Amino acid sequence: MKNKNYLIYILLLVGIVILLNILSSRYFLRADFTADNRYTLSKATKDIVRSIDEPVTVTAYFTNDLPPAVKQIRTEFKELLIEYANLSKGNLVYEFVSPNDDQQLEQELAQKGIAPRMLNVREKDQSVQKTVYLSAVVQYADKEEVLPLILPGAAMEYDLSTAIKKLVVDDKPLIGFIQGHGEPSLNEFMQALQSLQVLYNVESVELSDTVQLEKYEALALIAPTDSIPDEHFYYIDNFVNNGGNVFVAINRVEGDLNTSMGSEITTGLETWLANKGITVENQFVIDNSCSNVSVVQQQGPFRFQTQVRFPYLPIITGFADHPISKGLESLVLMFGSPVAFNGDTTVTATPLAFTSKMSGTAAAPLYFNIQRQWTKNDFTRSEIPVAYAFEGKLGQNSNSRMVVVGDGNFAVNGSGQQAQQLNPDNVNLMVNAIDWLADDTGLIALRTKGITNRPLEQIEDGKKNFLKYMNFLLPVLLIIIYGIIRDQRNRTLRYKRMQDNFVK
Repeated sequence: MKNKNYLIYILLLVGIVILLNILSSRYFLRADFTADNRYTLSKATKDIVRSIDEPVTVTAYFTNDLPPAVKQIRTEFKELLIEYANLSKGNLVYEFVSPNDDQQLEQELAQKGIAPRMLNVREKDQSVQKTVYLSAVVQYADKEEVLPLILPGAAMEYDLSTAIKKLVVDDKPLIGFIQGHGEPSLNEFMQALQSLQVLYNVESVELSDTVQLEKYEALALIAPTDSIPDEHFYYIDNFVNNGGNVFVAINRVEGDLNTSMGSEITTGLETWLANKGITVENQFVIDNSCSNVSVVQQQGPFRFQTQVRFPYLPIITGFADHPISKGLESLVLMFGSPVAFNGDTTVTATPLAFTSKMSGTAAAPLYFNIQRQWTKNDFTRSEIPVAYAFEGKLGQNSNSRMVVVGDGNFAVNGSGQQAQQLNPDNVNLMVNAIDWLADDTGLIALRTKGITNRPLEQIEDGKKNFLKYMNFLLPVLLIIIYGIIRDQRNRTLRYKRMQDNFVK
């Protein structure tokens, strides 16, 4: 009888396992305990996938025998595709293909811009190079979008969702970059344009009475150096009065490291902003948290370069919980200025980015003393706003939006030999701001979703020491506690055994 019951229990257990496997193949569930919910699909992604009305095919090109350290990327991408497929109600299908053994397929992928990656792995106690594919192609109708490299974490969702969005949208919103007053040309925004052109058409615009500004979802006025005529502000005001949105990045000061001089810039843009209650001070922001500059020093017959702290290039790590700045972690300013708002209550003003608790300002003009020894007394202010988002009646008629950053060059790569790669969050701030001004899909939240940087240098010494000793002592403490509990339990058991009425 007992054997029969065991058989029933075994069959029941096998049946439950089979049922769970069937359900797991149809329904995908996972618990997300990350701080930023990086493994939970955003509302933007759900809206995009549910709106698909024709089949979208995702072909994932992954090598079959991936090294263990990289195999997790394939697993995460497959789990993501399962969620997308479930949401799409059959309109998104996917397949995984390993191109390594098919030379013709590899040639076709190379023409699409997909190249294998070389990884150093250990096999049989030897270090060998392995060629792997971590890519995908998204197809919709007769169009396709290539994901040349699948990155782990939240970047997967952003890349896949923007690729689908780019394919299914017929008419992209138009963004106008104002030119004609010494602003950087479009090709000087290499990194920002790469992100913006996924969802927008971007073009230069020179203000005149023949230009129809109403066709633009948003205008960007970045780092003008020449005086702006009053009639051009009149055109921008008309755009704002009709509900148009504007992104402004303004230089009120500039620094020249060749002459070690800092000076003020006046273009008329500061006056136009002041008329709306927005003040960008003609002051340099200085911060104890800052970048370094290279200084050439002479010692005898030898010349060498050393890195010197330069508080006029602040590193911003304080950000508001706002769609534009949420998820950002560090912004490097190239001679920034404080931004303030003293307008009326018809406008909602949100400071987006702040200096550290040890910061201050320095009035222009000034001389940069590179060798200066900075002390706490030099930083008399705290958490100075350097960027603002405004929403409300910025004009006379309709509600509109505006973003103002007190540094015109923070997202400018430059051109030619002067071009430089920017800190990613510098670009993210600008692109997020334009998304907030021009796009209502919510993809803005995906760009900075995911914790990417947690440098220990930004943790206070007391907290750093606490974490260090806790990591060392906590396991030891837990073992001691377990030993005490176990010893007490054994003592109690021995005591019971000594009793006359003890029954095992």
